[in-house]
Amino acid sequence: MAIKGSLREASLPDVLQLLSMGKKTGCLGVTHRGSFGYVYFAEGKIAHASIVNRRDRIGELLVKVGSITDAQLRSAIEAQETHRDKRLGELLVELGHITRDALHELVRVQIEEAVYQMFTWNEGTFNFEAGVRPDPHEVLVSIGPESLMLEGARRVDEWGVIEKKITSFDMVFEADLSKLAALPSNFALTTEQQTVLQHVDGRRDVAHIVESSGLAEFAVGKALYGLMIAGLIIRVGSSTKAAAPVTGAKVEEHRNLGVAFYRSSMYEEAFREFRRVLELSKDDARALFYVGTMHLRQGHWAEAITAYQSAAAHADARAAVFHNLAIAFERVGNYPEALSALGEAKRRSGGTDARIQTSIGVVSLVMGDVAAADAAFSAAKALWRPQPSAVWYHYAGLSAATLGDLARAQEILEEGMARHPHAAPLHNNLAVLLERRGAYDEALAAGERGLAEDPTIPQLHKNIGDLYYRAGRHDEAFEAYQRAIRADEKLGGDVYLKLGNIRLRRRQRVEAAQCWERALDLDPGNAIVRTNLEALKRAS
Repeated sequence: MAIKGSLREASLPDVLQLLSMGKKTGCLGVTHRGSFGYVYFAEGKIAHASIVNRRDRIGELLVKVGSITDAQLRSAIEAQETHRDKRLGELLVELGHITRDALHELVRVQIEEAVYQMFTWNEGTFNFEAGVRPDPHEVLVSIGPESLMLEGARRVDEWGVIEKKITSFDMVFEADLSKLAALPSNFALTTEQQTVLQHVDGRRDVAHIVESSGLAEFAVGKALYGLMIAGLIIRVGSSTKAAAPVTGAKVEEHRNLGVAFYRSSMYEEAFREFRRVLELSKDDARALFYVGTMHLRQGHWAEAITAYQSAAAHADARAAVFHNLAIAFERVGNYPEALSALGEAKRRSGGTDARIQTSIGVVSLVMGDVAAADAAFSAAKALWRPQPSAVWYHYAGLSAATLGDLARAQEILEEGMARHPHAAPLHNNLAVLLERRGAYDEALAAGERGLAEDPTIPQLHKNIGDLYYRAGRHDEAFEAYQRAIRADEKLGGDVYLKLGNIRLRRRQRVEAAQCWERALDLDPGNAIVRTNLEALKRAS
């Protein structure tokens, strides 16, 4: 469940402490004016944090502290051109320019600095989405939020003083050379002040000093504040920011924000940013893909199809575009188009994507081509790394059962439960299969294990009710059916038929009639229900 709120009502340190105490795992997205940051948690510990559109500068920082040379940085950047899936820091380690420990320490400092910067945000919103994890290529850490609280509180207090002088990041300063020359010999500047002074030239604004110095915003602001108070620098104006080219930085800025909002499940904000991208560049493929994906997640199938079809018009559209387009077509029942899109997705992925191959099996199964589905699932299993998903086991088992190979279907489902023990639908499927094979006690045990994993699945309650009913345990069947229809009141006419039968056994004739009438509403052609109602009327 998402946790949302306003930073005016709950400070960020309070939110972090709450998530830490609850040992939460997920992503906390934080907005502040035009900025957006996110903090990923793993079991209550901070695993990663960043502020969008603020350059990480890992390479530049390593050069500044002398850990690598300019030439080594350039070689890593060149290597990244052919390894776009790898972070610069990871390539620096692989090339032997830095140690992994040095990379992790730098990333840790960057994460802490991002959190400290967000501590100073006192207006905006926050949104925590459970279960969301960082990009698998990110370097992760494990930091207890409580260890950052004291330093964060100190910085918040200091920043409140600093921003009275450094009111915006577009301020431009110039050094007072005469005062610097007249400094007494016992007047010592801090290391940060010395670094900042090298970049105070009457042209760079505060944002550019942050960029060029390699220091964090807080360190630059504190240094500038000290230099201002000492009279060693003076403000000479503000920067004039030129409008970004339509296809340049502005598009990238909105796109980055949109992706960050999407990853934090803040879809309204993500839609806003991607709409801005498309206003500036109407055919932006990444924006169209994310718009389609958000529509897909929200069940807006027609809108998802429109967005994906626009993205698919690009010659270099990725396999994921066609895969997701197929999912949207499948949801609206357009199976031929779904299969066609999956064929293109398979071609563009080189036929090595297990998820695409599994989806081909699912659509083939829905279309009634069970043999093709079974072949597709067999091909998909060889592609899964490290092991097939619970979805694969669900449909592969269903395919084998539909072919009448119940022994193989049971083998598939039991293997799936061993690898995905918390997947309640697999327990449910096994319960149905065991019932078909006449193993009623084992079927009931499988269904009960499924309910222990997820008691919200109506079909599980219904199936357990059927097993109790078959065994003559009518009171327990009645309770199971009641739970089923509380979860989904339109579950099926056969549920109300059996509820009516149990009511009649209890001599509750009026209630029995009501159950059978509800069964007819859901299944008007049910002859058994009509016969029961007519018999009840004749007996009254």
